[in-house]
Amino acid sequence: MAEPDVYSPDVLAEEEPRYMRRQKPVEVRKRKFGKQQRLFYLKVFLGLLAACASGGVLYVAVDFLLNSPQFKLVKTEQIEISGNVRVDAVAVLDKFAADQGRSVLRVPLDERRRALEEIPWVEKASVARILPNKLRVELVERTPVAFLRQGAELALIDAHGVVLERPQQADYNFPVVTGIAEAAPREDRERQMQLFVQFMKDVEAARAGGSSMVSEVDLADSKDVRATLAGLPELGDPESGGQSAVLVHFGSGDFVSKFQAFVGNIGQWRASAGRIESIDLRFDRQVVVNPEKVTGIR
Repeated sequence: MAEPDVYSPDVLAEEEPRYMRRQKPVEVRKRKFGKQQRLFYLKVFLGLLAACASGGVLYVAVDFLLNSPQFKLVKTEQIEISGNVRVDAVAVLDKFAADQGRSVLRVPLDERRRALEEIPWVEKASVARILPNKLRVELVERTPVAFLRQGAELALIDAHGVVLERPQQADYNFPVVTGIAEAAPREDRERQMQLFVQFMKDVEAARAGGSSMVSEVDLADSKDVRATLAGLPELGDPESGGQSAVLVHFGSGDFVSKFQAFVGNIGQWRASAGRIESIDLRFDRQVVVNPEKVTGIR
């Protein structure tokens, strides 16, 4: 019979499973609420409190400005208008009808400015608030430079091609322009009127007072400005001593030299051709003089 194995206590101790051993507990240290953290949270709390207070004050202030009777636009006298000579004040005040009873701070200034500039006689407008409860409107009116013939009617027109209604009580001394259709695009009318303005400047530069001798200008053809001239001593009728008008074709440019050539030679042309119906200055170094046709009586 075999004897049982005998193990040393040390061997038995080494083979003992590790999980059976009791582990030393880990000590958990509690962190204390430090002074710096307390200051940080206090600052955050105070900041939130200040923000809430500021928001409340801002809300009250905005509500006061937008709804207080002291800032409301109640009477038309609270709208100051300047610069209007031809524009009726009623037409200006009508643009602010929707703002009656509202705070002046609610008035859309840019929108009202654009509405004012839609009035034909208004070229530019500005609108400003005058606290607590007024508005200031400043207008720059358009400047007409000629009469525009439309059939049997005469309107006014400015240098930008804007057609203006003639005021009932106004006295203007302008030449008449033709060949411009009111229904034409604004850009086309402005281009035609810029040609007219340049022509008038050059005529005045060629001879002082020359622009006052322009009676009518036909702008239908941009390549040929046709002007009816009257009132020059050189246009006097050789036979009767009276004065008459003559139609001159000036082309599309070089108006200064052409007008000077006309003034300097009209006397000679009339002496040789008699009464003149028209003169064509469009050609270089050549002038076409068309005598007036006389209808005989049989």
